[in-house]
Amino acid sequence: AEVSTDPSIVIEKLGPDTKNKTWYPKAEDVDKNSKKWYVIDAEGQRLGRLATHISTVLRGKNKPTFTPSADTGDYVIVINAEKIAVTGRKELQKTYFRHSGRPGGGKTEILRDLRARIPERILEKAVWGMLPKNS
Repeated sequence: AEVSTDPSIVIEKLGPDTKNKTWYPKAEDVDKNSKKWYVIDAEGQRLGRLATHISTVLRGKNKPTFTPSADTGDYVIVINAEKIAVTGRKELQKTYFRHSGRPGGGKTEILRDLRARIPERILEKAVWGMLPKNS
């Protein structure tokens, strides 16, 4: 400890802060220009497994720089979403619900009908369900 000229004041030299070692991504890690673009072919791939992979890449959990409170994820483009595969009887039994917001405005649709109408919506809803809702 160093002692100042005033004997009542003691000034200590402090070293590096060894308590706070939490790493946080820098601006260049979160920069939009440093993000990668992934193009994924969905033809013949299982719906849930592909949605899990896409949501992992979107959040950035596949990177060593992952931090839950920072956007470290990459961009994903999916092609052939209408040719995605499902197992078992999901084609006829899996239902999708939407609501217009009006009284009695709820509609239920099975996967086969949604695939005919808006095929990419199947994968969008699966991925959306796997992403955190509160961040």
